[in-house]
Amino acid sequence: MTDRALPPDWLETRRARLAKTKLAPEAEAVGRITHLADGIAQVAGLPEAPLGALLRFEGGGYAFAHSLGREAIDAVFLDAATSVSVGERVTDTGDVLRVPVGEALLGRVIDPLGRPLDNGPMPETTERMPVERPAPAIIERDLVSAPLETGLLVVDSLFALGRGQRELIVGDRSTGKTSLAVDAIINQKNSDVICVYVAVGQRATAVERVVAAVREHGAPERCIFVVGSAAAPPGLQWIAPFAGMTMAEYFRDKGQDALIVIDDLTLHAATHRELALLTREPPGREAYPGDVFYLHARLLERAAKLSPELGGGSLTALPIAQTDAGNLSAYIPTNLISITDGQIVLDTHLFSANHRPAVDVGLSVSRVGGKAQKPALRTVSGRVRLDYAQFQELEMFTRFGGISNARVKAQIARGERIRALLAQPRYSGLRLADQVALLAALADGVLDGFPVSIIPDLRARLAGWLDAHAGEAVAELAQSGELSDETRAALVAALKTLAEDLAPASDTEGAS
Repeated sequence: MTDRALPPDWLETRRARLAKTKLAPEAEAVGRITHLADGIAQVAGLPEAPLGALLRFEGGGYAFAHSLGREAIDAVFLDAATSVSVGERVTDTGDVLRVPVGEALLGRVIDPLGRPLDNGPMPETTERMPVERPAPAIIERDLVSAPLETGLLVVDSLFALGRGQRELIVGDRSTGKTSLAVDAIINQKNSDVICVYVAVGQRATAVERVVAAVREHGAPERCIFVVGSAAAPPGLQWIAPFAGMTMAEYFRDKGQDALIVIDDLTLHAATHRELALLTREPPGREAYPGDVFYLHARLLERAAKLSPELGGGSLTALPIAQTDAGNLSAYIPTNLISITDGQIVLDTHLFSANHRPAVDVGLSVSRVGGKAQKPALRTVSGRVRLDYAQFQELEMFTRFGGISNARVKAQIARGERIRALLAQPRYSGLRLADQVALLAALADGVLDGFPVSIIPDLRARLAGWLDAHAGEAVAELAQSGELSDETRAALVAALKTLAEDLAPASDTEGAS
């Protein structure tokens, strides 16, 4: 019997097969739970696990490494730890905490891990990204030059927002902070901006109202609702803003424009304090951890306008914070004001006086928006803030006596019309042409001859009236963003005609 000759590549083929064959089980890092309480597990035996590492428990469930000690890791559960016990094996997955991203999340209400909360199917995503991602470097950013229009006259004219900006919304409880942010989301139905609303520690009923408002008045098919409600485990509430930021960054990195609303970071700071105390980290000033500034800084710095080389996408952040008795110098509001590019301050007294949105014009500021404002709006809004501030001061002094000076009377009359223009009902966003027409008519003195009482009806009917009587001017303004003399004259003339149409009815009602 003769031996058959072996093929010439036999040795290489054999080696390739052996390389693919698992001759021994893969090594994995395994630790054990040494202490378990209040959603926190101390895990010993994982010295190589990094901060934020995703850990898997033998009894089921996951946690992430929140703080690293010499002897043990403090891991925060992402779900209720009902089937986990002390002494149980813990495996380091070799990865950090990631969340699903992609188009499949649009229109959905999900928890921070991407699981559905709207009774729908699991989103079919193909990509997952870490919740903690580095902020774009300075060289990777571009100037903020395009406006993010909110449809609110007081914001777009006085504290305009740019795409890629971080603007804090701050005020006492029940002053309309969420309403202002939701109006900004709803107004994006007229743009190409993707919106992400993140609820941190909010009541389920409050989140349901937000979702219902966007579905009724906005474009929910371009919105993602990330909910870490008050009933969710602290771990989910803690990662909610980071998860929402990652989901929004997916669209920014594709060259699109995105807007994220975080409601709110005061409750997020309280959750961070809770976790810090449970993991025996020293609380700092005002019983908040000293690292809460870095926590929110590394979160909000991720909002940016990217350079053209990276696609030119943008991510605008509208974080919300709550004050007590209007104390802007408290620890968390001060932190956030120093991190962001400006703040919109809401006032309790204005809200109680039914002046809504209750924006305090004196304390609010936008350090970027004016450079990103449309030229037409910048032209007609130049003196509004100064005139309104002078009116508020004069109004305070005239409470003590009558007004005899004709110039003062004229200033007060102009201020009353500014205040009426800046008050705006919810879900009634104004287009650029509507805002320009109102402010141009105010600047030209057209509204001075009409009663203040017609302004709400004037604002409500303005859009349809301008389309019918100054359609070419509206189209030209929307296309160019510039305000020519002819366009301005056409808009003001159309608005004056509408005011004359409304004034007799108003006078009749007043007489009756």
